[in-house]
Amino acid sequence: MKKYLKKLFSTKPILFGCLAVLFLLIICTAVFMRYIFSGLPPVYEMEEYTPSLTTRVYDRNNKLIHEFSIEKRSMVPLSEIPVDLQNAVVAMEDREFFEHAGLSFKGIFRAALHDLIHVSAKQGASTLTQQLSRGVFLSQEKRLIRKIREIILAVQIEHQFSKQEILQLYLNQMYLGRGAYGVKSAAKRYFNKDLSELTTGEAAIIVGLVPAPERYNPFTNPELSRQRRDLVLSVMKEQGYITQEEYETAKQEPMPTRQTVTEEYKPGLYFIEHIRRVLEEKYGTETLWKGGLNIYTTVDIDQQSAAEQIMNDRLQKLDERVAKSLGIDITPKEPQPQETPEGEEAPAEEETEPDFPRLQGAFMVRDVKTGAVRVLIGGREFDESKFNRATQAKRQPGSSFKPYVWMAALQKGYTPATLVKDLPTMFYNDGRNWRTFDETSDLYSLDLAKQSFISSKDFNVWVPQNYGGRNEGWITLRRGLEKSKNLVAVNLIDAVGVPAVVRVARKAGLTSALPRVPALALGVSVLTMDEHLAALTTFANAGIHTDNYYIERVEDANGRILEQHIPMEKAAFSPQDSYLLINMMKGVVQRGSGRYVSRLGRNIAGKTGTTQSHRDMWFVGMTPRTAAIGWMGYDDDSAYADKIHLEGSNTGHWWSDIMEELLKDEPNDDFAVPEGISFAYINPNTGKLAMPTERNKFWEAFIKGTEPKSY
Repeated sequence: MKKYLKKLFSTKPILFGCLAVLFLLIICTAVFMRYIFSGLPPVYEMEEYTPSLTTRVYDRNNKLIHEFSIEKRSMVPLSEIPVDLQNAVVAMEDREFFEHAGLSFKGIFRAALHDLIHVSAKQGASTLTQQLSRGVFLSQEKRLIRKIREIILAVQIEHQFSKQEILQLYLNQMYLGRGAYGVKSAAKRYFNKDLSELTTGEAAIIVGLVPAPERYNPFTNPELSRQRRDLVLSVMKEQGYITQEEYETAKQEPMPTRQTVTEEYKPGLYFIEHIRRVLEEKYGTETLWKGGLNIYTTVDIDQQSAAEQIMNDRLQKLDERVAKSLGIDITPKEPQPQETPEGEEAPAEEETEPDFPRLQGAFMVRDVKTGAVRVLIGGREFDESKFNRATQAKRQPGSSFKPYVWMAALQKGYTPATLVKDLPTMFYNDGRNWRTFDETSDLYSLDLAKQSFISSKDFNVWVPQNYGGRNEGWITLRRGLEKSKNLVAVNLIDAVGVPAVVRVARKAGLTSALPRVPALALGVSVLTMDEHLAALTTFANAGIHTDNYYIERVEDANGRILEQHIPMEKAAFSPQDSYLLINMMKGVVQRGSGRYVSRLGRNIAGKTGTTQSHRDMWFVGMTPRTAAIGWMGYDDDSAYADKIHLEGSNTGHWWSDIMEELLKDEPNDDFAVPEGISFAYINPNTGKLAMPTERNKFWEAFIKGTEPKSY
């Protein structure tokens, strides 16, 4: 007995040690399995599985105009998926699919054997169900933890769903390259076909993409794609899914050599890109692209489409004129059908002369009172350049800047009938300020006077001139604006002061830097189109400034409003001064540099703008309801003024073509006359009251009490 007890006590430490290790293993296993299962989602969620929510963008009339989505996916029932596609997937990815319960030990053994002997027909170890669980719920990183969860989840899926339901989910969620998820999207992306139209060979190409969509892409790697297709067909034949005859026929099908699906023309891409940049910064990439937002915008997509087509057509015609003057033919050619031998790529389409720069253009339309942007065109060919020339480019406004100078003059007590100098003048900079040298009044005398400054390093000299070099002496303020007189503009800014003009520009809404020089009157600053339009529209809105805005409201996926536009108005100028300026700008269209626009037969206040050598060509025009601005030029800031006559009025030509379409349903209202305005007949040459018998008298507007008193 003593011997037995002695033996028991001698083995007790070992026994307790084994029990402790076993207990520790049980605890560790329990903790590990708890960790494993804690990372598994409820499998029933697959019944309502949504890959990611699509953010939708609507125009002002609630038309769906764009979708932000990472995945291009279409969900279709199994009954609409061709049997050849179903069989090809099962044959290549999981030949025991209808036999196993989520895990294929044969597949695991076959994959291991493949790694040893490197057979050509690669068969993966994961079942379709495992691939589905990985693709829907789990990350793609290759870790043991993820693999264990994948196996457990696959078994749960097999228990919860039928084989047909699993196969349907798999065929709708697998990634097949080029942003296409699911077989329906792939059929459209690679063949521009519905699923029902796919041939056996095309189904094999799609299934061949599964393991490596980019590697087996028929457009980028046609030979590898063909080999992969033939392998799929061979495996299908071996497993009895197709006959020898079907196999041979499918192998003879031509491979797609280029992407046959053509993206449908979508207007408003510059507008969409603009709001993307704004909202992505505000809400983040994840929310915008996957959050299922509903974005209600201000754009009118029908007007946007019409404006884009007209602008592109007119600029193309101008390009052809310029090219013709240079001896270059860029006229679009009709594509000629060509036969391509089997196995060879189609010849590349001919391109236009690489050294020929194309005219670019930009165009914006907004509501005068609210600031809602109805049309935004940032350039030609969004696919070639996403740079938005309406919101991002800073260009010189040229003479379209002059309304700010005229407003400063009105605030100083000038009237439309005030006589102003259209006379030569010279400015010189003494190292601190720009000053006027006005002892003479003719260009010859100024030229002589200039010579004494040229040799001095302490002086800079500037002698502005009118377009065409002619001046008329003393003319009315109105005529100076209608004819866009440079000399009137610089003499005015000299008289009222550069700071006064800068204050007007700031109150109107300009935020860009403005140089404190006399040449500011001629638009030597650089502005963006959107700020220029918003500022000039202030004058059409009775002196009340409203910012441009693009988004009415944003809702989350549950309909909760995340943001909503709140109207903000700021009284910048008196209604009386604003009306006098707008009334003079109407004369620009009726009799002045923008008279081509008068063909519309509408009450439009406008202003042309052309910079040196026609590098920037502008036209802005406003009705009481709608304001629009157009620009054209070259991205490299070059000019063809010496080869062909391009100027601001050319922009007015296609501006009016667009607005003829956009304004067709707008009443032809005139600008409202505010209180405190009176009218009188004046002599347009002297600015004084006109005699009743005068033929050329002009009905001019004045602030009450400022009318001329003499004839």
